[in-house]
Amino acid sequence: MEELNTTTPRIFIAATRQDDGKTTTSLGLLHAFRSQLPNIGYIKPVGQRYVDIEGKQIDEDSVLINETYQVKLPLEAMSPIAVGPNFTRDYMQSGNSSMLEDKVVAAFNRTAWEQNFVIIEGTGHAGVGSVFDLSNARVASVLQSKAIIISQGGLGKPIDEIALNLALFDKFNVEVIGVILNKCIPQKIEQLWHFAEKGLGKMGLPLLGVVPLNYELRKPTVNQVCKELNATFVAGERYKRRRVSRVVIGTASSRHAQMYFEPGTLIITAGDRDDLILAVLSAFQSGKEAPIAGVVLTHEFAVDPGLLELMKERQVPFMSVPYDSYTVASKINQMTVKTEVGDLEKIDMIQGMIRQNVNIEKIIQLASPSGPPKKKGDMPENSAF
Repeated sequence: MEELNTTTPRIFIAATRQDDGKTTTSLGLLHAFRSQLPNIGYIKPVGQRYVDIEGKQIDEDSVLINETYQVKLPLEAMSPIAVGPNFTRDYMQSGNSSMLEDKVVAAFNRTAWEQNFVIIEGTGHAGVGSVFDLSNARVASVLQSKAIIISQGGLGKPIDEIALNLALFDKFNVEVIGVILNKCIPQKIEQLWHFAEKGLGKMGLPLLGVVPLNYELRKPTVNQVCKELNATFVAGERYKRRRVSRVVIGTASSRHAQMYFEPGTLIITAGDRDDLILAVLSAFQSGKEAPIAGVVLTHEFAVDPGLLELMKERQVPFMSVPYDSYTVASKINQMTVKTEVGDLEKIDMIQGMIRQNVNIEKIIQLASPSGPPKKKGDMPENSAF
């Protein structure tokens, strides 16, 4: 097994559940750390959602971090293991845990090379990955990293779940340096902070931050909806960055279509509803920006050629899917909204939220194996200057 780099400070970002905010926290922390330390590395040792890049399966969060911050590291080092559809079954039949650990260590060493700090992002709760002997707790142990647990806001359930995750980290001798509560109701933060500190204090865990719930971060873009539905853009793809705040099924007559025309509204309607499509096109003339987010056309009905030409002139995204309206609405309602590469508005929100609500200095101090790492401007002890 390759010898592990044990000198570069690191922190493992864990969570009590999936979608508690590990990537959001990692994204914000990396930006905040850069204001104090010159070079920050990032790695997601085990990824479950990946994209294919030049024949390699790369975790989508690693792609997001790389594209956002240009970390100048090989993507395969930032995402050494991608769990595909048959990964677990193949491992159960003939897998080798030592080979997987070697791969993780080698990738971390490459990621940590010439870095002042490394953020290690986990996947799911502490036990995820146990079936192939690489649970989050095990990965943190292999990489000799301390950990932070992210949990959603609240008292009873979050603290109970933190206790469960803490037990597994303890089993693998991983030190948890604190907790960040995420997606907290803004009006309750002051009270929550007071009682959460008490509850976590009983477990010896400091509260490192309380991040408010931001409803804007939960709104998908038209492009994300398109991907979730496996839809095809019929027209207006260049407006795919619009954010969806409301979804309505267009069942009213074209006379009453105006009730749908509000900023952020995504309209779902049958692809043969020429009257409703024409109402949308008539309301938003060529050259004028449409306030609605877009339109999903169901059943893959062929669009009238004349209407199609008008669609291409208007600033409205139109997507076509083979499903019925109920199925489309259900899929959108159940989708997990992640941060997209290039969504600068959302990324800027995340950076501000983490910087303002998380104790960055304390994390750097607690995560370092022997005192805080050198900051920008620090000179070597024996420098002549």
